[in-house]
Parts: sequence; structure tokens; C-alpha cells
Amino acid sequence: MSASDEHVSSLVVVGSIALDTVSTPDAFERKGLGGSATYFSAASGLLCHPQVIAVLGEDFDRSQLNFLVERGVDLSSVTTHNGKTFQWQGTYGNDLGEATTLRTDLNVFADFKPSLNETQKACDFLFLANIIPSLQLEVVEQSHAKFVAADTMNLWINTERPTLLKVLAKIDLLVLNEAEANLLSGKKNIIDSAHAIQKMGPRTIVIKRGVYGAFMLHEDHIFSCPAFPTTHVVDPTGCGDTFAGGLMGTLARHGKVNDAILREGIVVGTALASHTIEGYSLDGLKKATSETLRARYAALEAMTRVGAFDM
Repeated sequence: MSASDEHVSSLVVVGSIALDTVSTPDAFERKGLGGSATYFSAASGLLCHPQVIAVLGEDFDRSQLNFLVERGVDLSSVTTHNGKTFQWQGTYGNDLGEATTLRTDLNVFADFKPSLNETQKACDFLFLANIIPSLQLEVVEQSHAKFVAADTMNLWINTERPTLLKVLAKIDLLVLNEAEANLLSGKKNIIDSAHAIQKMGPRTIVIKRGVYGAFMLHEDHIFSCPAFPTTHVVDPTGCGDTFAGGLMGTLARHGKVNDAILREGIVVGTALASHTIEGYSLDGLKKATSETLRARYAALEAMTRVGAFDM
């Protein structure tokens, strides 16, 4: 994680800023800040200066985003429209494995038409957060970014597959979870799934595996990273977006993409996601610092280091 500021490249994220209502075994209907772009930029803001493109409703208190500004996140392209902010409500079971969505109110997000300015069109790195593929396609067709990555989900794979395939043909990296990878590829093995998705366009496939960590296929190189060991699991909401922010922030910090930097980014994303899971909403991630990130990165590196094999 050593890159001087003069090498930090531009990173733009297009996604959501939301108001979440989350229930876990330890809390009922806890309300807080959410949204893919929020978690992503909170993570990547520790590594570079991301620009966020998103929409808010008139009901949103922008002071909730002050910590992002303090972290160096550019919110000048976050607009406010008439209506209410995007809201999501979900609940987790005892294993905190996956949320069950109870309510999704798109509100102003339903009419969201992301528009990139000339500087953003020419950004070094562009991340298309988990939004409907038709919007992802509109954004990527506006852009001539050097490197484009995207996230997706089961809903879009099932209902928007033709458009999603058009997006995949135009991007360099795809982030998704293991169930989504198997659904998209029609395969049952994580390696087979990654190879099948690679043939759809992106040369780099990053598969999130929850408590089992993350897997990457970059060209013909395979890498796997375990999850950071923590017993203080509070709320997994936003961990995937945090992971993506850490990964893309690392790429922007170095200003280039290769196997070694991608591996570093996956470990950084994993370390930052372990902060997110330790608090409700953004509470855990707000406590992350360069120092805690370095410490957790070092811990993951030490966990996975092995000596030479000698028979």
C-alpha cells in the first residue's frame, strides 16, 4: 500500500446514497445511512479522492455526508431532486449471512439519469455500482475511462440479462458474489464460473465469498484471500460495496492495473470490509483509518504467508 499522492489517479463511482432500515438479531429496525456509493466512497476515500455521482431527495440531511468530505470524497456531482431519498429495509437471520429485503422505495432514484461531465468522462477508473444495467450501460457509453469495473446482483441477472451482457462486453472487471457468479455463468464451480464470465467480456472476475473471503481470476492468474477473522459481527450491510471501494481505491492509488496490484486491492478491500461489519450503517467504517487498515492488511498477509516447501 505504498503509492505517493502524485500517482493517485481519478476514480468516479456511479451508484446510490440511501436511507436504510436494518433489523438484526440484536437490533430491530435500526435506521441509518446506506447506499452502494456511500460505502464505496467511504472505503476508497482512505486511498484516493473518489468522485460520486448520485441523487438525493429533499428529505436528506446532507450533514450526514460530512465525514465523506473530510475523507476527501468529491460530492459535487451528488444532486438533490424533488421527492424522497431512496430507501431500503432488510432483515438478517441469526447467522447474519444474507439480508432478506422487506421494502425497496426507489423514490428519486427511479428517475436517476447519471450524467458525466467532460472530466469524469475521461477519468482513469470508473466504477458502476449495483444499479440497473440499463443505467450502467448509459454511463459506460458516455465514458472513455481507462479502466471500468462494475457490480451486479441476482435480480439483474434474472430480469435484465441481455442488457447486462452488453455491459459486460464493455468493462474490464466484474465484482459479484458466488451465487451470482454461478447464476450468471450457469456453472456450479467457482473456477468454471469465473472462466465462463471472463468470456463475456471482463478479463478480471472478482467473486465475493462472504465468510470465506474473495476469489479472483485475472487473465489466467488465480488468487484467493480469506476473510479477516473477527468475532465482533454486528451488521454486514454494505460489506460488498466497501470491498469494491477498497479494491478500486487501491488501483487508483497506484494508477495502473496488474496482478500484484489487484491482489493488494483484494486484501485492502477485505480488511476494510471487516471494519464495516463491526458496526451498524457506516459506524464501523467511519472508525477505519490508514493505521487500522495497515494493521489489518499486515494481519491478513501474515495469516497467508508460508515458507518454502522442502521435502
